[in-house]
Amino acid sequence: MGKRIGTHQRKTRYKYKRHYREQGKTRVSQFFQQLELGDKVGLKINSSYQYGRFFPRFHGLTGTIAGKKGFCYIVEIKDQHKEKSLYVHPIHLQKQ
Repeated sequence: MGKRIGTHQRKTRYKYKRHYREQGKTRVSQFFQQLELGDKVGLKINSSYQYGRFFPRFHGLTGTIAGKKGFCYIVEIKDQHKEKSLYVHPIHLQKQ
């Protein structure tokens, strides 16, 4: 099996691109948003902030808040037929 060269951000030229109205400085309210247990959230990576990212395959999915660990939230998603939990910074979450 061949060895993968690069990081998690490879092959994401269009996937992580933000709308022109969202470009520039990140809003502080998005950085410090408070989410409750059981809230539905959309996973959308903010390309300007590398901390607390998840694997790019989960970009665009919807999950449920299951807890909190430090600054990040534990988000449970369903990947195919498996339940998975991700540690995600709130800047990459959008409340639904």
